[in-house]
Amino acid sequence: MWGICSRTMVKVGMAKPCGLVKSSHLVKPVSATRVAGRYLAHQQGLPRLPVPSLQQTCERYVTALEPIVEVDELKHTKELVQEFQKAGGVGERLQRGLEKRAQNTENWLSEWWVQVAYLEYRMPVVVHSSPGLVLPRMNFSDKQGQIRFSAKLIAGVLDFKTMIDNETLPVEYLGGKPLCMNQYYEVLSSCRIPGLKRDSVVNHAKSSQPPKHITVVHNFQFFVLDVYNSDGTPLTVDQLCVQLERICSSSLQTSVEPVGILTTQHRDAWGKAYINLIKDKTNKESVSAIQRSIFTVCLDGAMPGVSDEMYRSSAAIQMLHGGGSQWNSGNRWFDKTLQFIIGEDGTCGANYEHAPAEGPPIVALIDHVVEYTRKPETTQPPMVPLPMPKKLHFSITPEIKKDIEEAKQSMNILAQDLDMKVIVFRHFGKNVPKTHKMSPDAFIQIALQLAYYRMYQRCCATYESASLRMFRLGRTDTIRSASNASAAFVKAFDDPSKQNTEKVDLMEKAVKAHRSYTNMAIGGQAIDRHLLGLKMQAVEEKVSIPDIFRDTAYAKALHYQLSTSQVPSKTDCVMCFGPVVPNGYGVCYNPMNDHINFAVSSFNTCAETNAAHLAQAVEDALLDMRTLLGQTPRAKL
Repeated sequence: MWGICSRTMVKVGMAKPCGLVKSSHLVKPVSATRVAGRYLAHQQGLPRLPVPSLQQTCERYVTALEPIVEVDELKHTKELVQEFQKAGGVGERLQRGLEKRAQNTENWLSEWWVQVAYLEYRMPVVVHSSPGLVLPRMNFSDKQGQIRFSAKLIAGVLDFKTMIDNETLPVEYLGGKPLCMNQYYEVLSSCRIPGLKRDSVVNHAKSSQPPKHITVVHNFQFFVLDVYNSDGTPLTVDQLCVQLERICSSSLQTSVEPVGILTTQHRDAWGKAYINLIKDKTNKESVSAIQRSIFTVCLDGAMPGVSDEMYRSSAAIQMLHGGGSQWNSGNRWFDKTLQFIIGEDGTCGANYEHAPAEGPPIVALIDHVVEYTRKPETTQPPMVPLPMPKKLHFSITPEIKKDIEEAKQSMNILAQDLDMKVIVFRHFGKNVPKTHKMSPDAFIQIALQLAYYRMYQRCCATYESASLRMFRLGRTDTIRSASNASAAFVKAFDDPSKQNTEKVDLMEKAVKAHRSYTNMAIGGQAIDRHLLGLKMQAVEEKVSIPDIFRDTAYAKALHYQLSTSQVPSKTDCVMCFGPVVPNGYGVCYNPMNDHINFAVSSFNTCAETNAAHLAQAVEDALLDMRTLLGQTPRAKL
């Protein structure tokens, strides 16, 4: 991938920027038939993603490097940047090409981004790319409770789907400006398809015969469950219960090959195994039924028993990868865009394949579904006989069996390598930064910088995703949380020679700098996607990759040892994902009013990183920052 994105551009963009307004009540579908054109009219009214000026990006790139590279390295990079942007040079040529591309496409970045960050990325989607989402533990602990809740959840998703089909989803706004709603139309009835060098994504929602079924997985066995009656109405909760009970009772034995575990493989290995798998007609039809389904529901067995303190971390592991072949990793189809995971013990959440969408649309859908499951049940109409859900069969040749065994081994190694710590920071939430007129997201990000600095005595390249949804087909850009202002603050914080008033002043400056970069990023003026675009343009024009992109400082800038995302939600949940570099951390957080949910991940094979240590350091940093603010009444807050 010509080093376009070290392992890094994958965990992108789950953040919803501050100020995103969503309807706070359950919106009911307005009609049962599709109203065409509404979505299109809205989309065409959105501005196109701008191409920032070359000089602006070059200047901001050098500034962004200052806290994370050595002085002599920076001197060399400045020379390369000067050369790159000089009048009549290669930078200007690539900039012109990019501006021309922007005039001729709906979004100059979107197609490149999906290809480079996802479809050409060859690491397994499990842990390395697909996020998990952990919901609060639900109030059931047996098979009947699991089935009843699952039926309500399916009904809730279908309720949300009606709004997508009708184009009646309430448009989201940021600072009074409407946002692109395209991602909502990509998450249902879609699936990633493995390839030998590049994957693809198919969306069957837009086909002439949109699917009417979901996939249900139980004991590693896959079933097609039609979720609409012959008159087009969705099945009721009672009907869904009957069908799920039928599925569970007809899949009691577990001595079947877990075909789903093949989707956990390295993408090249899965690409080869996939060709082999679908040579058989029955296998091809079964795989096609999974790919075409609206979404997948994974009915898991109980999780390994853990203490209450460890429960959330254990649940996060189930949502991210299923715990390995001996647990639930084979009870999945990880290429499916959206999988709901429901355990017998009340564990509940989701996993989503990242190529079609970021976190916010997934969270909005899940908020709706959780609210739907809590509604009192209405009187159900009398039951009509339903056809038996169809079990999907697979013919397992010795070669496929070998692929499955290899996938199990690789998945178990990955499961053992991932260290995941979910904590609830209970001391305060958004309320404290707001009291001090600070952005909660910026406050948390500066605490992360302080935590990391205390552990390693240095600053590192930090990725926080910023939404570009103010623009047509916008995905994300990078908020670079490690700034000169944050570096000055974290270096001063534990320095006994510094006065509290000075420390508070530096904290305020760091928070403001982060807020300023966030605004710049969501306005399409950040540096990372522009630099990627210039590099892609060089490939497009078949000119040699400019030295600025071959520079060690550029590799350092993309080596995100902190890969972070804020994913706010009405539901008291947390999203989680793996680190994007071997010696890094993945940090996702959901700031509620009086507490903050954090999910922190690292790899056990890296001796320098420890998820629990970073989680504790973040907790300490947040408390120390609040204490400092409380002790310094003279500061202009």
